Amino acid sequence: MEDIQIDQAQLQLDRFVSKEVYVHLETTNGAYASHFDDKAYNVGAFIRNAKVSYTHAKIVGSGNAYRVGLKLDIGWIYAEGLSQYELNEEGQLLMAGHDREGRLMVALQISETPFKY
Repeated sequence: MEDIQIDQAQLQLDRFVSKEVYVHLETTNGAYASHFDDKAYNVGAFIRNAKVSYTHAKIVGSGNAYRVGLKLDIGWIYAEGLSQYELNEEGQLLMAGHDREGRLMVALQISETPFKY
């Protein structure tokens, strides 16, 4: 993965506009939080292979923290804290954000085919 270049990432998001796509969205501080601090809360969300079609995509931010919003006919998909991205050999757009220790905190992935388990 490479650091997000906002113009290039926007072009990749726009490739999927008005297409039926599969979305993977994950946020977590997982066991990281309570493992090191017994008063910390574990939080997370995980959606895999949600089939959607978005009408508009927007990436905003600067430095090492970006937000992506995908506008659906009936709502939004939103991810914040993204810092890296890549278009893999299968044409899937993979975006992620990591904490200072390199652990995954947020992932947003978009594909025209279902993600493998």
